[in-house]
Amino acid sequence: MINQQTITNPVSTKRSYLLIGFLFLLLIILFFLDLFLGSVNIPFRDIIHVLFNPSTAREEWVTIILEFRLPKALTALLAGIALSISGLQMQTVFRNPLAGPYVLGISAGASLGVAILVLGFSSFFALGNLQNLGNWAIVIAACLGSALILLLILAVSFRVSDIMTILILGIMFGSATTALVGILQYFSTETMLKAFIIWTMGSLGSVSKMQLNILLFCVIFGALMAFLSSKMLNALLLGESYAKSMGLNIKLSRIIVFAGTSILAGSVTAFCGPIGFIGIAVPHIARMTFKTSNHLYLFTGTVIIGASLLLISDVISQLPGYEKILPINSVTALLGIPVVIWIIIRKRKGASFM
Repeated sequence: MINQQTITNPVSTKRSYLLIGFLFLLLIILFFLDLFLGSVNIPFRDIIHVLFNPSTAREEWVTIILEFRLPKALTALLAGIALSISGLQMQTVFRNPLAGPYVLGISAGASLGVAILVLGFSSFFALGNLQNLGNWAIVIAACLGSALILLLILAVSFRVSDIMTILILGIMFGSATTALVGILQYFSTETMLKAFIIWTMGSLGSVSKMQLNILLFCVIFGALMAFLSSKMLNALLLGESYAKSMGLNIKLSRIIVFAGTSILAGSVTAFCGPIGFIGIAVPHIARMTFKTSNHLYLFTGTVIIGASLLLISDVISQLPGYEKILPINSVTALLGIPVVIWIIIRKRKGASFM
């Protein structure tokens, strides 16, 4: 069970700083490894040369690194951060170890928003022809779709206190939105249907520079909201009664958390497709690593571990030595499912997920 001591007395500050330093170093190594691996073999020294002095480097290598590999690595970094923070917030609010943007149907809601925009209005514009306004339109549509699901879950949570029931209803909402997406696919054109199906597989390499800038803005904004909500989330861990005794407005707190989650999960889903299991697995890995429920520590750990895990997924998806690239969603599922199975087994044994 979670208690005040668990939150206010985390692991020693020195150990926490050492862990953060080690994880940050690992993140940097994985980032450069993602730049190094690819179908074209580029020496590591030349990669550094391209990054810091591109004017004197080989033109084709500059194009490969700066136009393809660097944006993809940055996208993996931002997507890992956003999905992990979303999962951490959802698990805290619902106090459920299996809560996350993918399981609760938030990613499905974002997919519905994109499907309505792309498939429902395919006669007005095509996905590949959306420019500046179109990029923002995709993000807004995805965020509104994820917000719709969160609002439904929020409305249910005010009437139903059982967290497992809320989780099941969230899955049902996600299934309903998936059914609506299927209907839109049935009536869409062949070209748009193919583009949308490819989008649902998840991709980190199809994000343009303009989209990357928008994603960066959304992730920074959503992460800042989450960081400022750390003390509020700590209070919610101790139960609503305790949080109310501290003067916390429960409804307002949930709205703030849900708004931030909609922005984070929606923006990633808009440009990268629905990426599953990162939001569920990473917060648990962070808890095991830092051995604390204090969100001031968990936030930092979740950000670094989430970015690292998606970079690892991107490295694996490239199938080093081959020209083929696996869908990122398939790789994250293979990495995340064992963690989810471990969570379920551990919960059945009576262990607290916090």
